[in-house]
Amino acid sequence: MKQSYVYIMASKPRGTLYIGVTATLPKRVYEHRSDAFEGFTKKYSVHQLVYYEIHEDITQAITREKQMKTWKRWWKIELIEKVNPDWNDLYETII
Repeated sequence: MKQSYVYIMASKPRGTLYIGVTATLPKRVYEHRSDAFEGFTKKYSVHQLVYYEIHEDITQAITREKQMKTWKRWWKIELIEKVNPDWNDLYETII
């Protein structure tokens, strides 16, 4: 099985958040950063990778993504700040 990722993008520290799932994290984040597609992340300038998790397969990742999307906003912020308190853009660490 191919490893997959759940990730959170942000417009700025504590700004607009986007949660997604992918099997190719560097490629997907690049697409968000370059506004390759019309949609939420382009509309709200959500270009910074601030959090990600690695999962054994896409099914696990999708389950986790759906769970996280039901969370209250402050739970998401707390999750991000546990591992990335300065809201650094993690893109450079994954390419």
